[in-house]
Amino acid sequence: MEETKLELDLSKVKVTGLFGYPVEHSLSPAMHNAAFKELGLDYIYLPYEVEVDNVKEAVCGIKGLGMSGVNVTIPHKEQVTPYLDRLSEEAKLIGAVNTIQNKGGELIGHNTDGRGFIRSLREEGEFDPKGKSVLIIGAGGASRAVAFQLGLEGAKEIFINDLDIKVADDLASDVKSKLGALKVESVASIKEIAAGVDLIVDATPIGMFPKVDVSPILSSESLNSNQVIYDLVYNPKETVLLKEAKKVGAKGVSGLGMLLYQGAIAFEIWTGEKAPVKVMRKALERGLFS
Repeated sequence: MEETKLELDLSKVKVTGLFGYPVEHSLSPAMHNAAFKELGLDYIYLPYEVEVDNVKEAVCGIKGLGMSGVNVTIPHKEQVTPYLDRLSEEAKLIGAVNTIQNKGGELIGHNTDGRGFIRSLREEGEFDPKGKSVLIIGAGGASRAVAFQLGLEGAKEIFINDLDIKVADDLASDVKSKLGALKVESVASIKEIAAGVDLIVDATPIGMFPKVDVSPILSSESLNSNQVIYDLVYNPKETVLLKEAKKVGAKGVSGLGMLLYQGAIAFEIWTGEKAPVKVMRKALERGLFS
């Protein structure tokens, strides 16, 4: 793979990046730096491994160092919110932030995950969630965005599973209280639920590179051919879960599309320029584990 060389005017360069733990697996730097280069922008995107105890200091550093903004990933999407000046309406509703914008010294929290997910679900999964039943596995920051967006798009019922049932309970209660006329339940086991829903979303990091041989669902026996199985894990592109989906003829969708589209929205928030989506997708695909 050829190394991308960025020709930057260092006197003008604007810094963006990614806060998370871990971040060495992330393809976001390749995606954003390819987009900056395509448009000739003096921006750079860097990965920052931020431990849980250092979240406050890291967020304060955005303003202190004059960074243009950052993306936020596992496990900090909810933890960063107290340290921001304000939240977008979307981020307030979801209760999690995946994009921080430094606008003239004001730190604004956004959430682009939900919109990115829905665009990918419609385009690549050919799935309209209106009136459909959904099982979401995992109840972290990404799951919050997915659950709320599915509710806003008219899903009929949403089941949420997590190893920590209290976390699943809290998310289900939050979605129900804010969106109202929607059946939302936490479930301790997915065995009885999985085969009967229209859409399954894996919102956990299970199966992500380099631990590519595991799945949140034990076997294809829990799936059926009429379902769409969406795995938010994007590296590898075909996870164990998506292989199990293929065995029964279900439609599987990789999280690459969500990563692409949420990133494109973040890019536009920081730069004010239209994101070069085709260039960003190619950069992502070059970095995938196969």
